[in-house]
Amino acid sequence: MSISSDTAAAGEEIAATDDYFTHVEGVGDIPRDIYKYVKSDPSGDLPRYSMHIVIQHFLVSTTFLVLAATGLALHFADVFWAPYLIALFGGADTARFIHRIAAYIMIFTSVYHIVTITAGSIQKILKNEFDYKRTQIPTPKDLFDLIHDVKYFLGIEPFRPKMEKFSYKQKLHYLAIIWGTIVLSVAGMALLFPDIIAKIFPEVMFKLRPQAPANGGFPALFQDLARLMHADEAVMALIVLAFWHLANVHIVPGRFPFQWTFLTGRITREHQIEEHFLEYIRNLEEMPEEREYMGNLLKEKQSEISQKMPVSSLQKPAEKGAVDVSTPETQEN
Repeated sequence: MSISSDTAAAGEEIAATDDYFTHVEGVGDIPRDIYKYVKSDPSGDLPRYSMHIVIQHFLVSTTFLVLAATGLALHFADVFWAPYLIALFGGADTARFIHRIAAYIMIFTSVYHIVTITAGSIQKILKNEFDYKRTQIPTPKDLFDLIHDVKYFLGIEPFRPKMEKFSYKQKLHYLAIIWGTIVLSVAGMALLFPDIIAKIFPEVMFKLRPQAPANGGFPALFQDLARLMHADEAVMALIVLAFWHLANVHIVPGRFPFQWTFLTGRITREHQIEEHFLEYIRNLEEMPEEREYMGNLLKEKQSEISQKMPVSSLQKPAEKGAVDVSTPETQEN
């Protein structure tokens, strides 16, 4: 059967991409779009998060929703919808109490998260297993991945970039969570314990506002600032959660209507390959059963790939971007 001119042109474009194939020793030459062929369980095929992270995510997400519902209803009490929401919590006093309990739980979860990632990192360093590429630490590659991804969505690049365990957008979101949690916690504590906060700041802070002694000084200024920061940061965090995080995690094609990773700690195979390709290569190194699965899949789909790629490209995998992964017994993590 002859190949149409459009198909041939597409094949030439793919062949021109240096890193279309990634060679994995003992598995084969993995094409960049192999995720189109894999079969995955919606509840997840590959490990991604530990149970500690699953618990932390659950606590943060639930407490944040409670904090947003109670806090914004109290702050915007004169808006038409606020009284109805406050009534659901049993009145203003009960809503304030629930808000403070949820705030304590969120702060506890933040400390729990810091302890978990610190202890886990120390343990991996002692075992010589720590790899910063598998963490949320930003790297220059994230910027290049962002540019590459923009080109892909504009139709300039044929494939998405090969990203790490955490992509650039996840790292940005993580940094936003850190910033938001700090602002909300500090501002919230300032509102809850004004007398203690007033004693923490030294007199030198009056220099920031020369007229401060006439109307209460810097503590009064900080209280006004804390009230403004607390409400505005809460609104911004809610917008980010609704229009960025939830949409990107659950609503985008291939994830809708629900992605189970935050409950199971596992990720689907096609999601790992598409958005975290370099982490999938590590999965092949660490999981013999996954190596066997991918090896069999490549054999089954070789005819389909051959129709898409020119013969000259299939005879020799691309040298650039090739990855040689040995067995777990001979390769350190």
